[in-house]
This record gives sequence, C-alpha cells and structure tokens, in this order.
Amino acid sequence: MRTSSDLVAHVAATTGLSPAEAARVIGDVVAYFATPVEDVVRRRHAELKTRGAKNPEIFERIAAELEHQVVAAPQLSERQLRRMIYG
Repeated sequence: MRTSSDLVAHVAATTGLSPAEAARVIGDVVAYFATPVEDVVRRRHAELKTRGAKNPEIFERIAAELEHQVVAAPQLSERQLRRMIYG
C-alpha cells in the first residue's frame, strides 16, 4: 500500500525538489483540486465577466470546462450555474 510519504519521496526523486518542497507542492495541488464546484463556478464567472463575456457564453464555457476537471464535477445545467452565482 502506498502512502503519502511514498508520493513525497517519488516527487522529490523525480523533480529534484527537496522532500519539504515536494510535500508543499503536493499539498498545493490537493488543495487546488479540493475546491468546491461552487467556488470554481463563481471564480470563473467573475474572470470571464471581467473579460467582457456575456452570461450565455460564460455558462456554456463553464459547463464545458467542468466536464474536463481532473476531479469530475457533476453535470450542471445553466440554471444550476446561475443559482451558484446569483443565489
């Protein structure tokens, strides 16, 4: 059975990072992918809105992006996306 210390050792050995650096990078990656779907949707909506995108385009794009998340997000309708953003 592999442990988190095995992962740290593997990352350190294959990247040249120290074990402490490898552990920090692994922690950052795990935290990134542990972000709740609602937070991801709100963040992406705000980012795309500041770039001038309109809601229909934004919701279509967010739905497509969620399909390709490393940690699978549930398939969300436009209405569900809107409710995450606007309540």
